[in-house]
This record gives sequence, structure tokens and C-alpha cells, in this order.
Amino acid sequence: MTVEDCTEPFKLLRLRVSAEADPSVVARLLGPFQNLNIIPRRLVAEFSTTGLLHVLVDVSGVSEARLSLITAKIAESVPVINAYWHFV
Repeated sequence: MTVEDCTEPFKLLRLRVSAEADPSVVARLLGPFQNLNIIPRRLVAEFSTTGLLHVLVDVSGVSEARLSLITAKIAESVPVINAYWHFV
């Protein structure tokens, strides 16, 4: 664990992703977390009336810098339209 990963354990960050409806989207979104051995606190996926899939991933114990890198990697995925994170 690096110094940048030592964040306050109660700090909650939320990743928001909008993607084309594709059965593999949720698995692709969780891949970077799995590779870093991070277990999300909560995952919510909702299919909207506009035909998009909206996914929320809440994580704690992860630095803002680390989540920014994860978000950038996820944003490069083909079916992803928008990805960003914010504090909860």
C-alpha cells in the first residue's frame, strides 16, 4: 500500500458511468477494481428509458488519484459514454 492509498476509511467516493446497454458492461467496470483487489461498498446498475445503462459504484479506502486512474481506464472502454467520480 502506498502513501496515496492511505485515505480516511470513512471517505466515500462514487463513480458514475453511463454506457450503451451491453451485457458485458458491468463486468468490464468491475475489472479494474478486481485487478487492484478493491471491493466496492455498493454497485447499482439501472437500465434507463433512453436505452442507456447507468451504473453507480461506491468505494471507500481509495485515494482520489487512484480512483481518477480507474475512471480514466473505464472511460476508454468502447460502450462507455461518460465516466466520472465525485465525493458522496
